[in-house]
Amino acid sequence: MTAKLVVLISGNGSNLQALIDAIRMKVLPAEIVLVVANRTTAFGLERAKQAGIPAGYLLLKPYLDAGRTRVEYDADLAKMLAASKPDWVVLAGWMHILSAAFLKHFPYRVVNLHPALPGKFPGAHAIEEAFAAFQRGEIKQTGCMVHLVPDEAVDAGPVIGVAETPIYRSDTLEMLANRLHQAEHKLLVQSLQRLIVGDDEEDE
Repeated sequence: MTAKLVVLISGNGSNLQALIDAIRMKVLPAEIVLVVANRTTAFGLERAKQAGIPAGYLLLKPYLDAGRTRVEYDADLAKMLAASKPDWVVLAGWMHILSAAFLKHFPYRVVNLHPALPGKFPGAHAIEEAFAAFQRGEIKQTGCMVHLVPDEAVDAGPVIGVAETPIYRSDTLEMLANRLHQAEHKLLVQSLQRLIVGDDEEDE
């Protein structure tokens, strides 16, 4: 079975690239049928173009400028994706909280990647907050997780996979971020593989 993925991005798209590479190497039995960004400057759009993947963008600001709501934006985004009939919608650095107007169209089929362990540091500044907590002596490690997005709760939902990442005294914030991103790339591929193939084949 080959799963159809739609990937939502906001920036560089390094996790998108990890998926593209895993599919190309036949590690992940999937096809990326569409990439959508919420920023025109997202480099991930160029990554998609280079890989021959259909890509586009939908900006929130014009909606707000016209007096329209985020709910209307989410509903239109869902329509945009639905045309590709994805099996899974992957949020790979998508910096936008999705409302029920979007999520209801893809129940338990939206997958999010977050650079923190379950229940820790929700939101857009997870890496900075973990680094600060380490410097205060509150934690010794951080990590990343992949989880389903059943509702509007931020960085919560059934966990598919977790990878712990150590923090060292010699780390800078940039060094920690780079280590986390490397862990994210592996974990995202592994977690999607688990969703698509199931646990049974991995255990054989």
